[in-house]
Amino acid sequence: MQVSASIFKAYDIRGIVPSSLNEAVAEGLGRAFGTIARREGETTVAVGRDGRLSGPSLAAALIRGLVAAGVQVIDVGMVTTPILYFAAHTLAKSGIQITGSHNPKDYNGFKMIMGGRAIYGEEIQALRSMIEAEDWLDVPGGNVRQADVLPAYRERIVSDVKLARPLKIVIDSGNGIAGASSPAIFRALGCEVTELFSEVDGNFPNHHPDPSKPENLHDLIAALKTTGAELGLAFDGDGDRLGIVTREGNNIFPDRQMALFAQDVLSRVPGGTILFDVKCSQRLAPAIEAAGGKALMFKTGHSLIKAKMKAIEAEGGQAPLGGEMSGHIFFKERWFGFDDGTYAGARLLEILSQSPDASAVLDALPTSFSTPELNVGCAEGEPHTLVAQLVAAAKFDAPAAVNTIDGLRVDWPDGFGLIRASNTTPVLVLRFEGQTEAALERIQTQMMALLRSAKPDAQIQAAAH
Repeated sequence: MQVSASIFKAYDIRGIVPSSLNEAVAEGLGRAFGTIARREGETTVAVGRDGRLSGPSLAAALIRGLVAAGVQVIDVGMVTTPILYFAAHTLAKSGIQITGSHNPKDYNGFKMIMGGRAIYGEEIQALRSMIEAEDWLDVPGGNVRQADVLPAYRERIVSDVKLARPLKIVIDSGNGIAGASSPAIFRALGCEVTELFSEVDGNFPNHHPDPSKPENLHDLIAALKTTGAELGLAFDGDGDRLGIVTREGNNIFPDRQMALFAQDVLSRVPGGTILFDVKCSQRLAPAIEAAGGKALMFKTGHSLIKAKMKAIEAEGGQAPLGGEMSGHIFFKERWFGFDDGTYAGARLLEILSQSPDASAVLDALPTSFSTPELNVGCAEGEPHTLVAQLVAAAKFDAPAAVNTIDGLRVDWPDGFGLIRASNTTPVLVLRFEGQTEAALERIQTQMMALLRSAKPDAQIQAAAH
């Protein structure tokens, strides 16, 4: 089968429908995934889809392929990615979510779990090879059944999270799939909820469902002013990421959220290892250590963080929490270790409900002067080559500390600079932070000078995500 190599990303499969991703690709993926699953002894696969317009036809094709490979399919219908993950932890060990996440509306894709682990990297390329060669198994006995997992998922959250007082909140689902489940869960927790754009609509008629972009939070900020609510929550298209806005309209970025979550989790898991990616604030590690935890900076990528958390636990350690600057938060303490915007929001409210002023708690979290994530466009294949050149050329005097776990991150006592290669698109990812505006400017100037020594035409643009 001819397939576009570009749709097989580092952490998932993603492309434009129907030009690079269509029903034939979905059915081929079902056959390949089902074949590999059966070889691993997995006989059951849960399948879900988000609210995109191409979801139903892709789901039908994917399920046809899985059934042809002899798999028992549990079709959980139109759900958030975390609800599919929940199904793959409670009804099965494997699952596929059909989702375009936060990409434009003509995109769709597949996030996959096999035997309890996220599929990424070489395993995604192995699926590609099998689809191209069509060397999958045709096995009789496959079948499909429907299951509604939302009641069990809702009950699991409501039984776990307890608010000290009711909170008045606004939820903006951006017409993504979270609108079908999250507002009701927060009401069940005791919140008074004002809803924005809860109707699931794959055309995204109001704004794009990506809370990491400030322009997508304007409606939420306006609603906070008119409703008198304490807090605003925003979800991305498939519900695995959370945005938080205070009453004053301040966007609390995920690395600041992590400082609060770490303090709470470490009160019950003293000495635990808290993971975060290289894009996170320099102020996060000291906050984790002050709360009695071990701070571990790791590579960007939700699949990579999840795998590292599992590896720490396999070695006898404790990794109760992980998080990324992109908004993926992974609770292992009291939860399953997968990223879930609704559950992260519930845990946030549990902490904030213990204070009379939720916004004040959030606004008091450590902060710095920083850029958002920035991109430098490159040719296909160029970013990793450039980063290797920069790492080789980097000569920084003490007290600068160089970290090359994922690109080039240089920390000074008063801030940091980061240049790394994206694993999903041909861009360099940049982020700069300073404890003063002058430090931020100095660090950005120094890091950009290094970058332009290797790529003189480097042009900074806002991250497209």
